[in-house]
Amino acid sequence: MCAIFGLIDYKNHFSTRQREKILKVLSRECEVRGKDATGFAYVYRGEISIYKRPEPASRLHLRLPLGTTTILGHTRMATQGDKSQNFNNHPFFGKCGETAFALAHNGVLYNDKRLRSELNLPKTNIETDSYIAVQLLEQHETLDLNSVAKMAEQVEGSFVFTILDAARNLYFVKGDNPLALYHFRQQGFYIYASTDAILCTALGKLGLLCAPFEEVLVDLGDIVKVDEFGQIERGEFDISHYTDWDYRYLFNYHPRWWNEPSDEKSVDDSAEIRQLKLFASQIGVAAEHIDLLLEYGYSEDEIEEMIYVPNALQCAIDEILCEYAYCGDW
Repeated sequence: MCAIFGLIDYKNHFSTRQREKILKVLSRECEVRGKDATGFAYVYRGEISIYKRPEPASRLHLRLPLGTTTILGHTRMATQGDKSQNFNNHPFFGKCGETAFALAHNGVLYNDKRLRSELNLPKTNIETDSYIAVQLLEQHETLDLNSVAKMAEQVEGSFVFTILDAARNLYFVKGDNPLALYHFRQQGFYIYASTDAILCTALGKLGLLCAPFEEVLVDLGDIVKVDEFGQIERGEFDISHYTDWDYRYLFNYHPRWWNEPSDEKSVDDSAEIRQLKLFASQIGVAAEHIDLLLEYGYSEDEIEEMIYVPNALQCAIDEILCEYAYCGDW
């Protein structure tokens, strides 16, 4: 469980110091979803700059160059790749044709090694599963809605990707992980985070909740591109493969019958479980993951305890998913 966050100040509403304060508050609120590493990406003098460290956000002191208006951020809870090796941390640098970009990912991908082998992609010392998205984009000559869509259709797992290019276009690529994107049209800026709860808490601390804003809807399969002038362009990617794979992966390969896929979910949504899922959704935990834990044998009380410890919860989910992947011939 990681977090993404950031700011697009397309009307230069804030000073550089104010932007730093916004990112400081946002990143610290995102620590609830990961403290292993923190990273930022922005464009300076026409080039992508990345600042990341294997430290929690509360220990980092970001200093932005003057005129930096679009900033992409990430807080990490490491599941693959040693956090102490900073190249394993987000954001990651890439180049699509002549266009440089930075990419951050919230979620877990499970077919990165298979894709790297099948497509004969270059070997890399980066161990993080998320880096396969960078390598897939680098197979294209241009970074645009089409190449981003093709990347999203190739990966398998849970994800929201954010991609910042050197022209200060910021892409949001929505899988089944949470995303909250707010537009303060009057002031001229967008601000985003992984969940509404994180974003609203940060906005409250910054005194920005009193200003009118609108939520930009981004659904499963959507790609939203926001340019340096605040204009939105939309695209989409095919989710039929993604949703079929996700359903099969989460529900069909139950540890009780590896070779007998089930056509039905075995979890009965009682009132208690519905309440547990509602509570989990408030911190960005998908209902499907609660079902997965219940099917595996965790009790409601055990899951509720893990929700208060995001690292333990994500580790349990990742362990189950990896076991399902490698114990079934799929």
